[in-house]
Amino acid sequence: MRGFPWILAGIGIGIAATYLLFVNEPEPAYDTSYDGFTDAARKTYAWGAKKQAEGKLGSVAGAIKEGVGNLTGNQNLADEGTADRVVGDVKDAAGRVSQAVGQTIHDLNK
Repeated sequence: MRGFPWILAGIGIGIAATYLLFVNEPEPAYDTSYDGFTDAARKTYAWGAKKQAEGKLGSVAGAIKEGVGNLTGNQNLADEGTADRVVGDVKDAAGRVSQAVGQTIHDLNK
């Protein structure tokens, strides 16, 4: 029975990873005249999407860790989960900014 919370955490992480990998926003189609800008926009947007997915997954995993730590009374696990959630939120924000930069590069090159 001690492993049950970890099994639930694993299932939650698996569901979150599946959602993030298969239900992502489609990459915008870039139709620009200069390939250098096109490549820069695509790479920036793709990097942002990757970081955003990592951030969301890390945030979910941290929330699960925090919840399990609070449920079991393990303060170290709860604190570690809080830290993981904050790191995930920062990565998510960096990914959003990077995607916005990629879209801006695309829009400026129209």
